[in-house]
Amino acid sequence: MSNDNPSIISHLSIGTNDFTRAKAFYDAVLPSLGIGIVMEHPDAVAYGKQYPEFWVQVPINGKPASVGNGFHIGFFANNKEEVHAFYDAAIAAGATCDGPPGPRPLYGDPYYGCYVRDPEGHKIEAAYWDQELSMQLYGH
Repeated sequence: MSNDNPSIISHLSIGTNDFTRAKAFYDAVLPSLGIGIVMEHPDAVAYGKQYPEFWVQVPINGKPASVGNGFHIGFFANNKEEVHAFYDAAIAAGATCDGPPGPRPLYGDPYYGCYVRDPEGHKIEAAYWDQELSMQLYGH
């Protein structure tokens, strides 16, 4: 059986202590990247394009959710304009800036992205990787 999915990740999940607020935030922000709700449960919602890839949920163990230091989630953007649309939607929905849209030479010349902190402090990124420039520079 062949698997043509280019991703190595099945899904990611973040915890929330205010499910209603978290869902409202991601409902407002993720459509800027063509991402929508794929599945919902009373205390959990899954977002994706074809299958549940990003979950926002109340922790199953009943303990408070917390933000992981050094952890962030990066969403694919198809172009620089989507990076800006994501950033603008996130800020309008209550995020704080953790790095405005732009190049990050440290990440490679093909990279263009931004970072925000959602209302609970999770670090979220929208990143565009210029494949054409990557081929010219790196041959892949």
